[in-house]
Amino acid sequence: MSLPLKIGFIALNDAAVLIAAHARGLFAAEGLDVELVREVSWATIRDKVNVGALDGAHMLAPLALATSVGAAGAQPVPLIAPFALALNGPAITLSSRLALGPGKDAAGLARLVARRQDEGASPITLAVVFPFSTHAYLLRDWLERSGVDPERDIRLTIAPPSRMTELLVEGVVEGFCVTEPWDSAAVAAGAGRIAIRGSEIWPGTPDKVVAFREAWAAEHPQALRRLLKAMMKAAAWVDDPANRAAFVEILARPHYVGAPAAVIDASLVDMVFHADGANAPQPLHAEWLLRQMQRWGHVSRELDVAGVARRVYRPDLFAAAADLAEAPLLGELEGFAAPK
Repeated sequence: MSLPLKIGFIALNDAAVLIAAHARGLFAAEGLDVELVREVSWATIRDKVNVGALDGAHMLAPLALATSVGAAGAQPVPLIAPFALALNGPAITLSSRLALGPGKDAAGLARLVARRQDEGASPITLAVVFPFSTHAYLLRDWLERSGVDPERDIRLTIAPPSRMTELLVEGVVEGFCVTEPWDSAAVAAGAGRIAIRGSEIWPGTPDKVVAFREAWAAEHPQALRRLLKAMMKAAAWVDDPANRAAFVEILARPHYVGAPAAVIDASLVDMVFHADGANAPQPLHAEWLLRQMQRWGHVSRELDVAGVARRVYRPDLFAAAADLAEAPLLGELEGFAAPK
């Protein structure tokens, strides 16, 4: 009998590889008994992985790094990330009520922030999915480039991805950064406009990984290898344009992403699920994200960035599962803003 496994996910486009592997029987074909568990928040994902209630999960890459080093005073739980799920998923969406115009920088928002400050009005409220997330760092960087201090000039709040559109419609928040399809869902609802996509700020934006406790991976190497093989096959299937309609229909099912198929289809834009080595975990991505975390005071300036990146991101395990001598790795990060 195969080992029963519980893998957590959040209702987002970049869970597609896990969802396709489950829905199309690719986990079962590798002799795995996988239960895919939909969760609402990243805090729940983190906590359940940490205590072993989930064997692995779709996870924010910065959250996997933060958990491993015990960021924000938490007890460290060493995690590994042997698989990257997608590139270019996030976008920044602003409320249509703000009427800021079509510009892709935050200049219009900066003027509104300044006017509200002059009038003594409440600050703009923007949401991200978690403090340790690509979304938080994307939004902070975008704002700072136009002179908006994300620590002082706005109110930054946390919300689950699937609630972002609802909060924008209700006026609870005036914008957000989230991974698709919830940006496009806000557009379809007439509540928001996509100001800029993550790929326009940081080309090849890294976002999510599949993470496991280091101890679990050491105890179950064959199960991990079979999981990775199934995900590689699923990623290739998802990325094939010939499978687009079938892939969208699967994601739209209520127990997976649960957004309308038309919204999901429109939201895919420039997302990459497999091509160009997208699934190989890139230690350079981990280093870059850790430096963003240092930039905003989320981890110590004294942290051994390269050492943590190598321990958490495991291209060696990816390569072994793919029967490669070594995983395809980046030599540099073109187009990424240098962390301050």
